[in-house]
Amino acid sequence: MLKTLLTVMRGAASAAEQEFSDRAALLILDQQLRDAAAALERAQQALAVAIAQDKAEGKRLDATIARIIDLEERAVAALTGGRDDLAEEAAEAIAVMEADRDAIQTARKAFADEIAHLRATTAHAGSRLAELERGRRIAQAAEAVRRLKSGVGGAGVAGSAALAQAEATLKRLRERQAQDATAEEALASLVSPPSGIADRLEGAGFGPRRHPAASDVLARLRGRASAAASFVAS
Repeated sequence: MLKTLLTVMRGAASAAEQEFSDRAALLILDQQLRDAAAALERAQQALAVAIAQDKAEGKRLDATIARIIDLEERAVAALTGGRDDLAEEAAEAIAVMEADRDAIQTARKAFADEIAHLRATTAHAGSRLAELERGRRIAQAAEAVRRLKSGVGGAGVAGSAALAQAEATLKRLRERQAQDATAEEALASLVSPPSGIADRLEGAGFGPRRHPAASDVLARLRGRASAAASFVAS
């Protein structure tokens, strides 16, 4: 007996642990999605900084190339003018700038490859995060429906009871409305005869007329016209 009781207790504890894990799954998923979204935002910010730095390096490269071209033209002019000393100084400066130019170009090539990789990585991560967000919304709705149907937890019981009460109220309302409509029809049949029968009897000449007829009005008008004519003749 004691062994059976311990087994039942372990089973109940395991079921409770599983239920708690299921209920906490959405909370855990929400936190994981927030962490992933924060990491993606940091990666996007880092990518934006890298792109800005690459643009700055591009401007520096353009400026260096422009200075080299300008200095070469001046050095050629100095050689033509017999100022070899100035041309030698210009050549030394050009050599330094060309080394700087080559270093910038090499760095920018590596930088461009890294930026392309980061673009693809962040885009893929963004797509995965968006898919997870859609999945979370679906899972949240499905979990709410599951709890409502199964009645797990206070909210589920309350939801099921509320639905049952609403259905019962609607049923009573419809039944009362149907009874009221039936009573109104019965009362109308007692108060007045069926519609149309009195009109048909009147048209057949049975019973007094309830409404003036055009023929009666015309006859009355002819009588007045005849009386008026007799008065004028006399």
